[in-house]
Amino acid sequence: GDGQGDGQGDNQIITGGSAFNIKSESLRLGNFRHEDVAVLYAQHTEETGQLFEEGVTANVIDYVFEQTGGQPWLVNALGYEACFRTKENRDRARPITLEIMMGARERLIERRDTHIDQLADKLKEPRVHRVINEMLSDTTGEDATIPEDDLQYVEDLGLIRARPQLAISNPIYREVIPRTLTWTTQVLIPQETVWYIKADGRIDMPKLLSAFQQFFRENGDSWAGRFDYKEAGPQLLMQSFLQRIINGGGRIDREYGLGRRRTDLLVQWPLDQARGFHGPVQRTVIELKILHKSLDTTIKEGLTQTAGYMDRVGADEGYLVIFDRRPDRPWEEKIFSREERHEGRGELRIGVWGM
Repeated sequence: GDGQGDGQGDNQIITGGSAFNIKSESLRLGNFRHEDVAVLYAQHTEETGQLFEEGVTANVIDYVFEQTGGQPWLVNALGYEACFRTKENRDRARPITLEIMMGARERLIERRDTHIDQLADKLKEPRVHRVINEMLSDTTGEDATIPEDDLQYVEDLGLIRARPQLAISNPIYREVIPRTLTWTTQVLIPQETVWYIKADGRIDMPKLLSAFQQFFRENGDSWAGRFDYKEAGPQLLMQSFLQRIINGGGRIDREYGLGRRRTDLLVQWPLDQARGFHGPVQRTVIELKILHKSLDTTIKEGLTQTAGYMDRVGADEGYLVIFDRRPDRPWEEKIFSREERHEGRGELRIGVWGM
């Protein structure tokens, strides 16, 4: 077989040296099903004796399938990254745990192999730009008019899936796309992680958001306009700023998409650097919204969404950031921060930041 398969279950896997074939960089291959991923990883175990963690709460195969959506290159690259790239993981007596695989995912995203570079190139194409722009820029969905053939093209590239609803096709791409678009900006932002670390090791989020608010006020329009994806400028700028600070040891997970009217960010920051994600972790939700309706309505809607997301991901802190893009509003009226109480499962305090 050629290792590509056609999604019909007869995916032949290349042997020789490693069960994981990462030669085929192509974006567009038929996706693996869950059982195909399991078979591929079982082949590695058979050849080397190295096991993958298969607990109820921590199942490596489930995680790989969920993160890659079965995209063959990603499935293979994650396996190769976890099992072959670091010396200690080449010790076959050492099982590959969920934590090891999560680290492999981060390195894969950061290293930007050919496959991920191809993805970056595609983002510059006008047809791809039109579709992804709508997904990143917090449009309501009703306003979004994406030509059918553009959608089909981007789906054929494997970047999005149309069912059950329009979404980026897997969590790794969902992470790569904003990072790719913000990379050049991120390196230019003059921010240091240490400025925001409190004595107990936590990140001082209100201090960070105040700094971003000031940065956005001074540079927002000129910087946000630098992105190819201008409509999503404020959200991308916030993500660049955060990424710059969090890159020193934490992770950011993002959720965005057509008709969601918001971008949800989950910032995870290990409090004990030696134990990393095995130890205690500060989990913070930051929701970004563009002001569409009245401020009160936007805040009310945003608080409910932020609280819901906090509940879902088990976060202990939550913030709502509202961008007022109306050109006739002076900054004095846009800039504010206050704490709101939200009654849900118990009372939550959520910081609201306007800019």
